[in-house]
Amino acid sequence: MATFVLIHGGGDSGWAWHLLEAELRARGHETVAPDLPSDQPSAGFADYADAVVGAIGERRDLVVVGHSYGAFTAPLVADRLSASHLVLLAGMIPAPGERPDDWWETTGCNRAREAAGLSAIEDPFESFYHDVPRGLAEEAMHREREESSQVGSEPWPLAAWPDVPTKFIVCEDDRFFPPEFFRGLARARLGIVPDEIGGGHCVALSRSKELADLLVGYLHGEPPTEGD
Repeated sequence: MATFVLIHGGGDSGWAWHLLEAELRARGHETVAPDLPSDQPSAGFADYADAVVGAIGERRDLVVVGHSYGAFTAPLVADRLSASHLVLLAGMIPAPGERPDDWWETTGCNRAREAAGLSAIEDPFESFYHDVPRGLAEEAMHREREESSQVGSEPWPLAAWPDVPTKFIVCEDDRFFPPEFFRGLARARLGIVPDEIGGGHCVALSRSKELADLLVGYLHGEPPTEGD
């Protein structure tokens, strides 16, 4: 039995993982999905990581999963607690010393989004939740929170990527981050070929069963199934 530590993305909350949590628990695993203190303007990386570590308590055999903006926090937690696995789900892979506010330009993400025509999609129901059932999407929108301005301006504190087996999952139908952009970034920054899952940016809500299958497969060294 593993404990899946689920770290939400920007402006989100632990609620975003509730369907995936149910799937993982049905498979015999534990889950932890805390709210980051992102609605506190002075909260920084240390506060984000402390919130997750505090929620984990004495649990071990940790699989740390960071979604989107949560990829800045997930490696900090995985490094501190010597996690068995680190998984970035459509994650903003940071570089040492890089500020989240600068990431969009330094990685070329803004240019990639513009070239793919994604920067013109302003409706969040189309960019984030296009494949999420409408009721769930509306609930997610209702639960949106502010993001700390402090954490966006802080240099990412690790001097190198943690010595933890790392996976990256591309969402094949992502309308916020171009899938091809993430394929290249995973190769450039992590030296890995990412796994892929069908669905948009918020697959924890739209394809929780398929995502759970993929995550649990990592525990057993199973090859990923191709997204549909």
